[in-house]
Amino acid sequence: MHIQEWLETIPAVSIYLLVGLVIGLESLGIPLPGEIVLVSSALLASQHGEIDPVILGLCAITGAIVGDSIGYAIGRRGGKPLLERLGRRFPKHFGPQQVALAERSFEKWGMWAVFFGRFVALLRIFAGPLAGVLRMPYWRFLIANVLGGILWAGGTTAVIYSVGIVAEPWLKRFSWLALGLAVLFGLAVTLVVRSRMKKAAAAADAAEAEIPAQQSAPATVGE
Repeated sequence: MHIQEWLETIPAVSIYLLVGLVIGLESLGIPLPGEIVLVSSALLASQHGEIDPVILGLCAITGAIVGDSIGYAIGRRGGKPLLERLGRRFPKHFGPQQVALAERSFEKWGMWAVFFGRFVALLRIFAGPLAGVLRMPYWRFLIANVLGGILWAGGTTAVIYSVGIVAEPWLKRFSWLALGLAVLFGLAVTLVVRSRMKKAAAAADAAEAEIPAQQSAPATVGE
């Protein structure tokens, strides 16, 4: 059963709680489809008047902020061993390449990695725990966490709800075409992200390999 069809079978209150819980757990560091659940719920709200988009958005925002904050606390307490345990449990999400890419993002962008990480599936899972592991000052993390959570969760709810209302008549006629385009778009985004991750990991490995080579190179005569 499609997730939106399943959501139609449960009460509005349960949908609010489900959205907040799934997004909260994802932000905490557990690989869950938070964005899919949020988008499906927002679309459902645009089609059924009993689901209030404002309440839905507030639940999503709360789940995002609270989940990230708990993830930060866990990461700060658990440190690097936590990432190693997560890597063994979820190798596709917390493997060495994914962790290395996320760490480089944090080292380069700092608190902005937390803010913009909201909009990237991989960093959305990593942001809270990794910020804690790297001991980012909590006030900086909190600012980025709150602003990112409001913009991502609230913005996604508002945009999808508005698009759903405008496009509902069109989607009823051409739902098969919309589904096909959505699948193709999702596959394209996935392939691009994976390709960039592989290139970034290969560049990092090459850079690390050059350092020992330079250190072990013999000094030339006359130096």
